[in-house]
Amino acid sequence: MITATHYLLLSLILFSLGVIGVMMRRNFITVLMSLELIFNAVNLNLVAFSYRLGDLAGQILAIFVITIAAAEAAIGLGLIIALVRLKDTVALDEASEMRS
Repeated sequence: MITATHYLLLSLILFSLGVIGVMMRRNFITVLMSLELIFNAVNLNLVAFSYRLGDLAGQILAIFVITIAAAEAAIGLGLIIALVRLKDTVALDEASEMRS
């Protein structure tokens, strides 16, 4: 039987991979995907605790987090397009020099 501990362990693994991806990568797209992993780990925690406590508030909050993540992805895509047009690369080192 799958318990809340299993979900929390999976969430810990997802969150750790996301943090490592944000810290170690220099590619803008990979950093955005790592942020999505972090958001999904938080959502998994919210839903697991919501189910365990028998309260829908965590699941509703998870829907709001998914909405924020979608907006973050749209803004990130716009930044990637601007960076590629300006510098012909998606490296984060070049993003700090977007003033040109």
